[in-house]
Amino acid sequence: MIVDTDNPTTTGIQDKHFGPADQSAMQARFIAQTIAFGPVVFQSVRYAWKQGILQALADAGARGENVMHLAETGRWSAYALKVVLESCLSAGVVSLEEGRYVLTKVGYCILRDSLTQVNYDFIADVCYQGLGKLEESLESQQPLGLSALGEWASIYEGLSELPEPARSSWFSFDHLYSDSSFPLILEDVLSTSPTRILDIGANTGKFSLAVLHANPDVQLHLMDLPPQLALAQDNLTSKGMNERAHYHPADLLNETAVMPTDMDLVWMSQFLSCFSEEAIAHILRRAAAALRPNGHLLILDTFWDRQKHDIAAYCLLNTSPYFTAIASGNSKIYESADYIRLGASAGFQLESIRDGIGYSHSLLRFTLTRP
Repeated sequence: MIVDTDNPTTTGIQDKHFGPADQSAMQARFIAQTIAFGPVVFQSVRYAWKQGILQALADAGARGENVMHLAETGRWSAYALKVVLESCLSAGVVSLEEGRYVLTKVGYCILRDSLTQVNYDFIADVCYQGLGKLEESLESQQPLGLSALGEWASIYEGLSELPEPARSSWFSFDHLYSDSSFPLILEDVLSTSPTRILDIGANTGKFSLAVLHANPDVQLHLMDLPPQLALAQDNLTSKGMNERAHYHPADLLNETAVMPTDMDLVWMSQFLSCFSEEAIAHILRRAAAALRPNGHLLILDTFWDRQKHDIAAYCLLNTSPYFTAIASGNSKIYESADYIRLGASAGFQLESIRDGIGYSHSLLRFTLTRP
């Protein structure tokens, strides 16, 4: 959906509810207990998935399998099977029918659905330990849980050095949400025939690579922290696309960092959500200074208020605590109105919003209001 907006701040979801509003007190109490025991269920289901128990039930089909027969394989003890499968039963991952455990649709999602698996691994490998520091991180606005992975000021400084499996899980999470969107927005990016594009927060260079492939006239300028930009340069070099790429390693929040100018278009993908509102305002002001008078700013990001389906809004809302405890300490998944407001303060006017891109992205196009 494309929205050309005279009043853009009212195009998102204004009221939001998860679950039925008329639930009974007992239903509400049950849901409250699922929250209280959530970490227990998370680890139990993860064991059943990673250790092959869910696959064994999938292989057994609709008839299912009993604990003693599973234990006879020697892969798991009867004790471990009972503990884990009973927890899975409470979560609806399996059902118990005539003494046999049968995999449910929820179980098949965990076993087969890439979105579920990427989210699961991201929470387990990147977030789980660090989220124990959420309270202190919220109070200090510092990512105190990041110490579970390494000693950096933010996770972005350490992405190239993250220990496994956290590194693979982080990049799988990041790329699942962004990579599916890039082929869908190239027409938007090139619609105004830009020849000088600045990719701020270039990450591994996948967007830049896609644009360079799509248009031989584009000169692509990439800007990111030095370790990340080195990854992007390696990727573009390996694909033979380095000739029209220009690299600007810098911390954009550093006032002394030199930023290229005279750009037709500035691009940011899943970048601003890494920063506080104050920092976003600063970055947008710098983006405005980098543009030609008739230039455009395109922001591709995930906004929880612009999701068609509750599943997307739920995932996004619960990604914000990761930003607090692990990533930066003071960033989050924002509402679209936040970017629109901060853009206006930097001299940008929203021209259009396109929703429903990839899994959960929206594309915001801004023009400069200053001469």
